[in-house]
Amino acid sequence: MKQVHRLARGGRINRSRPITFKFNNKELEGYEGDTLASALLANGVNIVNRSFKYSRPRGIVAAGAEEPNAVVQLGGAESEQVPNVRATQQALYAGLEARSTNGWPGVEIDLMGMVGKVGGRFMPPGFYYKTFMKPASMWMTYEKYIRKGAGLGRSPLERDADTYDHMNRHCDVLVIGAGPAGLAAALAAGKSGVRVIVADEQEEMGGSLLDSRDTLGGKNSIYWVEETLQTLAAMPNVLLLPRTTANGYHDQNFVTLVERRTEHLAATSPRENGEKPVRTRMHRVRAGRVVLATGAHERPLVYAGNDIPGNFVAGAISNYILRYGVVPGTKLVLSTSNDHAYRAALDWHDSGANVVAIVDARTAPEGTLVREARAKGIQVITGSAVIESQGSTRVRKVLVDRINLHNFTTQGQPTTLECDTVASSGGYSPVIHLASHTGARPVWREDILGFVAGKVKGMLIVGGARGAYALGDVLSDGLEAGERAASDMGGNVVKVDLPVSSQRHEGETLALYQVPHPKPTLRAPKQFVDLQNDVTAASIELATREGFESIEHIKRYTVMGFGTDQGKLGNINGMAIAARCLGRTIADTGTTTFRPNYTPVAFGAITGRHAAELFDPIRYTALQQWHLDNGAEFEDVGQWKRPWYFPRNGENIHQAVARECRAVRSGVGILDASTLGKIDIQGPGAREFLERVYTNKWAKLPVGRVRYGLMCRDDGMVFDDGTTSCLGKNHFLMTTSTGNAARVLEWLELWQQTEWPDLEVYFNSVTDHWATMSISGPKARQLLAEVCDIDLDREKFKFMDWKEGKVAGVPARVFRISFTGELAYEINVQANYALHVWKALFEHGGKYQLTPYGTETMHVLRAEKGFIIAGQDTDGSMTPEDLGMQWCVGYDKAFSWIGQRALTREDTKQKGRKQLVGLLPKNPQVIPQEGAQIIATEQRTLPVPMLGHVTSSYYSTTLNRGFALAVVKNGHERMGETIFFTGSDGEIHQAEIVSTVFIDPKGERQNV
Repeated sequence: MKQVHRLARGGRINRSRPITFKFNNKELEGYEGDTLASALLANGVNIVNRSFKYSRPRGIVAAGAEEPNAVVQLGGAESEQVPNVRATQQALYAGLEARSTNGWPGVEIDLMGMVGKVGGRFMPPGFYYKTFMKPASMWMTYEKYIRKGAGLGRSPLERDADTYDHMNRHCDVLVIGAGPAGLAAALAAGKSGVRVIVADEQEEMGGSLLDSRDTLGGKNSIYWVEETLQTLAAMPNVLLLPRTTANGYHDQNFVTLVERRTEHLAATSPRENGEKPVRTRMHRVRAGRVVLATGAHERPLVYAGNDIPGNFVAGAISNYILRYGVVPGTKLVLSTSNDHAYRAALDWHDSGANVVAIVDARTAPEGTLVREARAKGIQVITGSAVIESQGSTRVRKVLVDRINLHNFTTQGQPTTLECDTVASSGGYSPVIHLASHTGARPVWREDILGFVAGKVKGMLIVGGARGAYALGDVLSDGLEAGERAASDMGGNVVKVDLPVSSQRHEGETLALYQVPHPKPTLRAPKQFVDLQNDVTAASIELATREGFESIEHIKRYTVMGFGTDQGKLGNINGMAIAARCLGRTIADTGTTTFRPNYTPVAFGAITGRHAAELFDPIRYTALQQWHLDNGAEFEDVGQWKRPWYFPRNGENIHQAVARECRAVRSGVGILDASTLGKIDIQGPGAREFLERVYTNKWAKLPVGRVRYGLMCRDDGMVFDDGTTSCLGKNHFLMTTSTGNAARVLEWLELWQQTEWPDLEVYFNSVTDHWATMSISGPKARQLLAEVCDIDLDREKFKFMDWKEGKVAGVPARVFRISFTGELAYEINVQANYALHVWKALFEHGGKYQLTPYGTETMHVLRAEKGFIIAGQDTDGSMTPEDLGMQWCVGYDKAFSWIGQRALTREDTKQKGRKQLVGLLPKNPQVIPQEGAQIIATEQRTLPVPMLGHVTSSYYSTTLNRGFALAVVKNGHERMGETIFFTGSDGEIHQAEIVSTVFIDPKGERQNV
């Protein structure tokens, strides 16, 4: 296909570098410097997509981030797929492949379009809510086809071939937008010596000056842009970031910038020196001052048939002609309510194409551009508007009529004008999305017919973003803001001379949003407000008739502004229509809430490097290599790889665990417990803090002692458990369960910072600093004595004591605590010495048959003693009383601990709560399945009342039988009762409810 709409000369494209690309499998040609949109228009492509709801043919409307229709699927290979890319923001590159996101079997002929054409009038707002509710059983079927018919693009099915990253930056002044105001601000701030970042979303900086008719200093304004950019690029304190969108503005001037680093080069990042560079980078910027120079978006008019391909906003016409050398049609009709839109007709005329007419809604327009248009012989029809465009896949003609906005009517008989392109303009809307992200409410200004941003601390809003549109005003506005921002940040302000801008007179803009039609809105041909979501003027009028008055409710009922364009073109028009229908002013109607992101951001950019092992890293203990060398099988516990069991001579897991259990109960075993969370707690308020976060008492715990503690959430439910040792008067070491370590640290920090900032206490995770080796069994003391200089006498080193000394010549902390119920010691050494100490223990442990054991054996041993594991034997609904651990609760403590008040609620005391018990199956060889539901009878008639479920179950070589821990309703009162549970074989088995302690109920073995 030839570039039928490409001018022979002009534009900022590189005509010496033709580029071949594909759209909907058709091979087309463009030039370096084109966007996908400009190249499609040059090739005469009318339909780029089908609409969201009605599947109507849609063409390109705008030229920037505000484009609602040209949203395409990018990529050839599956791993290259990128959904919902705006053709107006995608630079053309060799080999680019793009497809429409809607349309079946294609955009030219779309069967769903017939549904929209025939049934569109029966699909008003709320159609899905009202139609597909009954029968409820059919919803899954309905949903399948509704989703198939809707949506924009698809996600890739293969792993992304590219990498993304984040970069943290600080600057004194961040300038968002590199149009005339932004460049002037950057120039002033840069020359003052402060650190400046300039971000602009376009492929090249310059903003509106890239397609401007204005002059600066008697020359085309583009020369000033190029000189200014060269000056800024030479400043070491200035960073220029083109292709970079400020997508989110957050508290304290924290701004996220998304830089498209290689998306203009290829489908995936091309390799440089054998490596693929980052495709997209998110800059996380903390700025002293932010200058918002985002400009304004032109509003189209709302008239019948305004979605037919060939309808444009007026400014896009000038953009495509002057920047890309593309005239997207042959015969133009311009419908406007302001002077500035005349630029489109003049540029069209100067390109050699035919301007059929300019239709101005004002009765007596008089301005510089108006006079120029008349002088060039262009017909100007006043007091009128395009009330309807007609055509199917391209505009063929328009109807023009006089309008009366006071009565919202047309007057006289419509005139037909033949054309293939319609440009419309209803004025400009300042781009204030970012200023609204932190909650600042926009304010309506009648003089500019637009919303401007509310006051935002640390932000200076300039140029079009605050309603200043004349070039001279925009430049001085930006310069003043740059000087002020630099001064606020301690810069040495230097006077900057601005060139004199060309002057022109412009008349007032008429407040025109929806164009009247001879038929009532609800019966007229569709007048689209939100082109992406198929929201019409009739939709908004119907919403107000159905009782919706808040603009936020109207937005949600009609889905106006819900699309990927965030209503950039349509929202103000929609608000104006709602205001008219409700008999209010636009100021009283208000605006909807803008939220991040300003434009869609790829998940890769949000994620950055935080993917795969960098998102969920695999953690290993200092003894990992020894475990591997000795044949350990591993299991994942949190992020850690922990030895699960150590098979020997072809043992399966059951045989290995049985052997390991026997070794611990009869001799001595050793466990790598380094993964247990370890939090160092220090400060004058440390002891009081522990009193408040644990259920039991800590005020009198002496140095050298260890205490077990339960931690509850503020709803009274057990959150974690572990031991905490007193290392000094105001110094403690807290241990947590492996999987909960990070959450517990976060929990402590949360309460200290938000509830008890008066307590001077500090927390540091030392989990990786210390390796922990637990030796357990009747011969543990004998083994440790051979490698340790600590007196291990029973009376001098009691259960729940800790001491410092040397183990295998290495400084160590040794804790006499037990998670097996046997005589046990936990040895903590600096992690770098762990392997040395571990090997020394094995060198001396041979005579005691020292046996390494893993987490599965640990679970069996702890369950035999009734020790809980938080998260397995608790499920977020268990109180200390439910666990039978009242002994670990200090109800008489002076300060209320977290969760204490919640335990006084009726529901935590009521009968029928599930409580932790032990289970002994009547058949000793049966091992209850974890999660098995417990019932009171063998009844199989549904429904069967459930009493509880099994939380932990194992086979015990010590007991020579299966056993389990379970939670059962009123379990503590049911001791000795028989209950029933279903086994993995489907059979119902019996079990007796017993104590949770199956071995050594008096604790004699651990106190030996």
